[in-house]
Amino acid sequence: MNLAPDALRLDIGASLRLFGGLPALLQQVRDDLAAMDLPARLAVAATPLAALWLVRAGDGAVCTDLAATRAALASVPMDALRLAPPLARRIEGFGLRRLGDVLALPRASLGARLGKPFVVDLARALGELPDPQACFAFPERFEQALELPAPVEAAPVLLFAARRLVAALAGWLAARNGAVRAIDCLIEHGHGQVTALPLAFSAPVHEAARIERVLKESLDALRLPAPALALRLCAPQTVVREAGSLVLFDGAGQRQEALAELLDRLAARLGAPAVQGLACHADHRPEHASRAHPANPAGAPATTLPRPLWLLDPPEVLRESRGRPQRAGPLRLAAGPERIESGWWDGADARRDYFIAIDGAGRWLWIFRDPRPPGGWFLHGVFA
Repeated sequence: MNLAPDALRLDIGASLRLFGGLPALLQQVRDDLAAMDLPARLAVAATPLAALWLVRAGDGAVCTDLAATRAALASVPMDALRLAPPLARRIEGFGLRRLGDVLALPRASLGARLGKPFVVDLARALGELPDPQACFAFPERFEQALELPAPVEAAPVLLFAARRLVAALAGWLAARNGAVRAIDCLIEHGHGQVTALPLAFSAPVHEAARIERVLKESLDALRLPAPALALRLCAPQTVVREAGSLVLFDGAGQRQEALAELLDRLAARLGAPAVQGLACHADHRPEHASRAHPANPAGAPATTLPRPLWLLDPPEVLRESRGRPQRAGPLRLAAGPERIESGWWDGADARRDYFIAIDGAGRWLWIFRDPRPPGGWFLHGVFA
């Protein structure tokens, strides 16, 4: 990837098969640009400079080889080359309006009249000389601003404009294989007045949709002290995105995403202190085995699976059909497994694989499977 002053150039030759061919890749690019509300024109050529000239001349030129590229360049108007004013006036004085008019002249005379750098650029555009490009290096820290077309007095209206910044953040995270635990949305009112809207997540996130939903909850609860004139999105710190494990049961791949997003949205709507979670505590007594903690401490390590407040003593034996737990019908596994092994030192050895399951009525259950003979599934708790 290479950035020109007014264009982004991509080497797509190695990606055509991955995206299902050139038409599919171009459609994906157009869809992504539309999602970010970015007006743009596309062109495909065999050389970087030819692609730049063609896209300046118009939208939709697709030249997959040198022969097609050279043929398409013939109709490019000279002003698409963005030449220096003295050189552009000289070419116009010669009566040359299109690049094809220039290419029809002897190359040696062009060098004498228009200078060697211009002839070298022609050779690079035509593929006669190599044209290596400097690859763009993504910045280490994300910070992007967007000036609003008109003052905005209601905070929820800012979501439409913020989508472009969130999409840019998601693209930056994808390029760096990163995720964020917290971001800052700064709303500028002019004259140095800024409203800070911090967003914290209970687990690292990188998807634009999830960030946008939490941002929506925060904006819905915000009252602006003055009309907003600009937005700024900052990601001060990132973490490496961890690849998810393959899952054995249908639905288990959701893991904690659904619960984490629910906690994030509740914290954004009600305030972080109003949403508490439970963390395990090193104490054998059940009444002291968990303690409250903030549900989304920014920068804190990821927590384990949540614990229900209602535990069954003893655990209820569940029916099993084809290896799947049943309770008034099949249970859907939404998160897990989480292996718990404890008690070997006092004779009450426990070895269990815990899951969060959902029954047919939509109740969230805490169940486990005992991997030791005779095995079986058990219901240990119910979430409120």
